[in-house]
Amino acid sequence: MNNENNIKNIIFDMGGVLVGLNARRCIDAFLALGAQEIATYVEEHRTEDLFLDIELGHITTHDFCDEVRRLTLCDAADEQIVAAWSELTSVIPDEKLAMLRTLNQHYRMFLLSNTNEMHWLKHERDFLRDGHRVEDYFEHVFLSYEMQMKKPDAEIFEAVLSQAGLNAEETLFIDDSLENCQAAERLGIHTLHETTGHDWMETLKTTYHA
Repeated sequence: MNNENNIKNIIFDMGGVLVGLNARRCIDAFLALGAQEIATYVEEHRTEDLFLDIELGHITTHDFCDEVRRLTLCDAADEQIVAAWSELTSVIPDEKLAMLRTLNQHYRMFLLSNTNEMHWLKHERDFLRDGHRVEDYFEHVFLSYEMQMKKPDAEIFEAVLSQAGLNAEETLFIDDSLENCQAAERLGIHTLHETTGHDWMETLKTTYHA
């Protein structure tokens, strides 16, 4: 497809773009487990310590659950803790999945997400709905916990461009974080700062003729 910026590649963020985020639901789930300290982490939007370690792949899911139990003195099972943490994100709506499949016919498509194994496994199932494969949406998935890098650090964007063989000037990056978009722009990547979770769909239709 032709478009005004000669975009050939699109890199999607996941949280806040493809999936919704609901901190209140996650907080309530941890409170129900007696994990007040972790509920406070979520309420304060903290991204350091335990949450950073799991997002960078420095600890396993079981390690994460052990640390939650240590910090809170609760006796919840791994499965309960994973379920509570997974309440932070919603499922990917069907209309977004359909839009991604359409885009994949015309652009090289990638996912770049600051995430952890628990959230990725949840949303990998979204992509597999109705007999589809992840490859029906993306050529490659770049996940912070596998790469042990995170946005907005320049190294993760440089790794994506290098590993996928992308020209920054032909690449559009869609993210709900202005800081992440600004980091990508410094490398010459076009960006779309998503603020509602769904405006990107209309923008791609009107500006990039998707």
